[in-house]
Amino acid sequence: MHLFQRSHDCGSLNKTDVESEVCLSGWVHRYRDHGGLIFIDLRDRFGITQLVFDPAHNKEIHQQAEKLRHEWVISIKGKVMLRSSETTNLELKTGEVEVLVADMQIHSKAKTPPFSLSDDFIDIHEEIRLKYRYLDIRRGPIANTLVSRHKAMMAARKYLDSLSFIEVTTPILGKSTPEGARDYLVPSRIYHGSFYALPQSPQLFKQLLMIAGMDRYFQIAQCFRDEDLRADRQPEFTQIDMEMSFGTPEQLMAIVEGLIKAIFKECLKKDITTPFKRLSHKTCMELYGSDRPDLRFDMPLSDISDIVKNSTFSVFLDQLKEDGIVKGLCVKGGANMTRKDIEDYTAFVQKFGIQGLAWMKMQENELKSNIVKFFPDDVQKEMIAKMKIEEGDLIFMIADLPGTANQALDHLRRKIAKDRKLIHEDRYEFLWVTDFPLFRFSPEEQKIDSEHHPFTSPKFADLPLLDSDPIAARSEAYDIVLNGYEIGGGSQRVHDPEVQKKIFDILKLTEEEIHSRFGFFIEALSYGTPPHLGLALGLDRIMMILSKTDSIRDVIAFPKTQKASDLMMACPGTVAPAQLNELNIILGE
Repeated sequence: MHLFQRSHDCGSLNKTDVESEVCLSGWVHRYRDHGGLIFIDLRDRFGITQLVFDPAHNKEIHQQAEKLRHEWVISIKGKVMLRSSETTNLELKTGEVEVLVADMQIHSKAKTPPFSLSDDFIDIHEEIRLKYRYLDIRRGPIANTLVSRHKAMMAARKYLDSLSFIEVTTPILGKSTPEGARDYLVPSRIYHGSFYALPQSPQLFKQLLMIAGMDRYFQIAQCFRDEDLRADRQPEFTQIDMEMSFGTPEQLMAIVEGLIKAIFKECLKKDITTPFKRLSHKTCMELYGSDRPDLRFDMPLSDISDIVKNSTFSVFLDQLKEDGIVKGLCVKGGANMTRKDIEDYTAFVQKFGIQGLAWMKMQENELKSNIVKFFPDDVQKEMIAKMKIEEGDLIFMIADLPGTANQALDHLRRKIAKDRKLIHEDRYEFLWVTDFPLFRFSPEEQKIDSEHHPFTSPKFADLPLLDSDPIAARSEAYDIVLNGYEIGGGSQRVHDPEVQKKIFDILKLTEEEIHSRFGFFIEALSYGTPPHLGLALGLDRIMMILSKTDSIRDVIAFPKTQKASDLMMACPGTVAPAQLNELNIILGE
């Protein structure tokens, strides 16, 4: 039975509470026996308070305190006392006071934990942390990110509600409508051989809500994708999802900027500047080789294909003949790189299918390298002007197909910036990337695919291209990027059934495929659909950046590993044969 009702949490007492009688509850964080007096640091979610057990004050309670161990759960009654100036701990909010304990109740004892919960900087293998996630949360850092996450969600709800968005919960069990990643499938017990799919996003539901006249919708939605994972991906993730009718991309972008501003203010007490910078998809690829560039440092790429075609360097010329490009970047002050540094960067880009990495240094007002002799003076002058090469700089150049060259240079640019400490860690550089292609050509399947999804609207000016050159058509899509991470994306949606049919024709979807995948949605479009658009922000990725961690697992209460397993619950796992029989499922060998 709980004898004491706590009056304060462990992070709230200060010198204004001196002489007050209080009740506290929590975990034994640290234990120190000073040969008479026993000091206990009591911890809860809110902080730490020092307790004092004095045998002269209460011998029986002092004897009970001698038995306490780390992570036991207790409640105490006592008087708040002012600490002496010598023992004040200014690192704690409660560091000016302590509680002289008069009575205590032990609620539960604890086994010795698999790792220390009282050491702030202990190095624990992540697998152990994930297996005992509840203890890892109890340590503090993960709990702090969960509190910050809560604040972000509350700020989002308050802000969107103020703009007449309403929160609507959409189904988790839905229809499989492939959106670029594999669905998680759920077999139906009642309809043998049929399956539900967990939503990759609420995409169709939120568009249906616009057709239903809800006008402005949002949801903090759980989404699921069965895809290969990495440090900033999880199989289940959270979106701040929104959709609105009768709006423009400019209006939605302003709303999203206000939302992010509210989240940053609530979580970091930081004012961010709006409006955010905008670049077209084409410009991003030209300058950075990526549609999610990190703008915290300045190291743009330069296409020098038209310049080096007048050289005699066969490696470049051979690639240009095969529809390749020659592209490079200038590392300011990079002439101090050693031969080993250059060899290491060459090995790095080879991971992305690049054969080699050409380089030149500007020293004593001239370009120096073992390949300079292949570049006439006029070619060198054009390269210096185009790449803005100055004394002490180094340039790297890659010759390959555009996609391969851009990917390698994007990664090289980021690695050099990290290695040379060029990144301003305390800066938050936002970017809207606009004017994405509507379609992309898949060489593996020799067909046209949607760049985003088939309900993305073409730009009005590019509608004629749907008949003449669909690959050249741009979409009314937009991504929002923060410090090199895509944190959200959306688009104007197709609301005209004729345009939607034309897009399906370009994608070569048969009537049967259209009906089986999207029949219910196509029918809904025919009942009067308002112009509408939307966006989804990745809450987990935003919190990862706000928390200054490289792993999205650090901002999720119970995450999966990079192989999509839950070490704590030991899942996925097998199920009883009776359950499989109910679902009419027979496992293969």
